[in-house]
Amino acid sequence: MMQPTDNRREALMGAALKAAARGWHVFPLRPGTKRPALHGEQKCPRTGACAGGHRKWEQRATTDPERIRAAWARAPFNVGIATGPSGLVVVDLDTPKDKGSADAPNGAATFGALCERAGHPLPGTYRTRTASGGTHLYFTAPPGVRLGNTAGTVGALVDTRAWGGYVVAAGSLTPTGPYTPLNSLDAAPLPAWLLAVLQPAPERPAGPLRLPAVSGSRAALAALERECAVVSAAPERERNDTLNRSAFKVGRFVAWGDLARHVVEEAFQAAGEARGLTTAECRATIQSALDSSLRKARPRGAA
Repeated sequence: MMQPTDNRREALMGAALKAAARGWHVFPLRPGTKRPALHGEQKCPRTGACAGGHRKWEQRATTDPERIRAAWARAPFNVGIATGPSGLVVVDLDTPKDKGSADAPNGAATFGALCERAGHPLPGTYRTRTASGGTHLYFTAPPGVRLGNTAGTVGALVDTRAWGGYVVAAGSLTPTGPYTPLNSLDAAPLPAWLLAVLQPAPERPAGPLRLPAVSGSRAALAALERECAVVSAAPERERNDTLNRSAFKVGRFVAWGDLARHVVEEAFQAAGEARGLTTAECRATIQSALDSSLRKARPRGAA
C-alpha cells in the first residue's frame, strides 16, 4: 500500500536531506519516476536560479537544507543525486532484461569477475538496491580527475555515472519498486584498477593490424583476422562490446584445437588497445569472452 501523500513527501524530503548530509548534491525527480522535475531550457523563465541564464539539473543540484526543504514541501519528489558535483563515481550493476535466460549476462557477476581478475576483493562501500533489482556501488572520485559516464565500457551490464550523470537515491519510489540502502557505509575511494579502465585512453596513430605469425587452419586464421579487423573499426561507444563478441566467436577455434589460446588473446589484445581500450579492460574482456566461448562450444560437426 502506498503511503499517504503527506507522509510520502516527508519521507522523501528526509531521504534528500540524508543524502545531502553526506555531501551529495540532490535535485528533485518527478514523483514516482526517474526523470528530473526541473524545467527545460525552452520553458526557462530566466528568473530565480536561472536569472543569469538557464541552469540544468546538474548545476542546480544542492546540499543546502533550506533549499531542499522548500523544494520537497511542494510535492513527493523522488531524489536524484548529481554524481559529478557530489564527487562520486557510481557503478550501476544492472540485471538482464531477459530474466528467464540462464545465459543472460549479469552486471554483478561481471563486476565480481573483473575484481577477481584485478586481484582485489569486491570493494566494501555504500551501495543501494535499485527498483529493477540491480545494485549501485558508490565511490569517491580521485581528486583532480574528471570522469564522464560510461555504458558497457567496464563490462556487460556494468555502467558508471560521474560528470553529466545522476542516480536515483535510496528512499525513492517507482512503480517498479523502491530504491533501498543495503548498508550505511561511507563511499570508498574508487579502486585504482577501475580508474585505469575508466580513464580515456590516449589516441593512438592508426596503422596496419599485425597479427602474430601462427599455425592453424585456414578458416581459423581468416576468422581471427576478420574479427580483429571488426574490433579495430568498432564505434567508440561499442568498443568493449565488440571486443567481447568477436573474441567469443573465435573462441570455438580454440576449443577445436585450431588456434592456441594465448595467440588469440595476443591478437585481440593488440586490436583492442589499438582501438583505444586500456590494457586491463582488454585483458578482462578477452578472458571472459574466451572462457564463455570454451564452455559453450559445440563439437565441430554440430557447429
